[in-house]
Amino acid sequence: MEKKALGRGLDALLPSGRTTADPERGDVQELRLEAVVPNRFQPRQHFSEVELAELTASLKQNGLLQPILVRRKGDGIYELIAGERRLRAAKFAGMQKIPALIRNVSDQESMVLALVENLQRDDLNPMETARAYQRMLNEFGLTQEAIAQKVACDRSSVANMLRLTTLPAEVQHMIETDQLSTGHAKVILGLATPAAQINLAAQIVDEQLSVRDAEGLVQGHAAAKKAGKRPPRVPLRSDLEERLQKRLGTRVDVQRGRRSGRIVIHYFSPEELDGLVERLLE
Repeated sequence: MEKKALGRGLDALLPSGRTTADPERGDVQELRLEAVVPNRFQPRQHFSEVELAELTASLKQNGLLQPILVRRKGDGIYELIAGERRLRAAKFAGMQKIPALIRNVSDQESMVLALVENLQRDDLNPMETARAYQRMLNEFGLTQEAIAQKVACDRSSVANMLRLTTLPAEVQHMIETDQLSTGHAKVILGLATPAAQINLAAQIVDEQLSVRDAEGLVQGHAAAKKAGKRPPRVPLRSDLEERLQKRLGTRVDVQRGRRSGRIVIHYFSPEELDGLVERLLE
């Protein structure tokens, strides 16, 4: 999907200097780190440890060049709007205070600003974007058209993203962990049942199918069904694999040979590996 410029860029909100006061843009102040709480509308769920380490090293060397964006919550507490990676790195760097631009914004504006910042940085995976759009629909009653205007894209792009949230959790996880592209997801959405969607997603990942390959598979399946023929076989996940997957919370493949076989347990991040090891050694 072509990436478009976002209409409400944070560059228009954030000054380049370290401290300033501007009645229209808000005040930049040095805030104690413990006075800043996370943004409950933060759309980004995953932060790279490598990127955090690099930013922490940069902060120690150069200081923070761009303030975080916050809003007042009362009693000396501020809620983060944008800049969670900078806030985390500042804590790792041992900073006591952090420059912050203070804005008076609503819950809805806070969520939009956080989303726009992440979209501008291309930091979100498709599922994080889709869930952020879903929250805008559910919690703020925005229409797809209104969301499209706020993030400067067309309504059909918002609609396509929202459809991702209807996929089974297993397929969403594959998209989130970059095993499946949004192109693959679009093909999978064309299947009628969750079971068929999960099976096709697993086959795409296992056989490293391209979007075109997946489209051909679905079209062949539909043509065979229409002609009254048995559709091409799509391997079904075994009951044992389903039980292991449910128990471990990740994809598990049981590969059987004539006399022996192996069990393959997948993980998609160092954190997920740590959690799996803990569960297996309990």
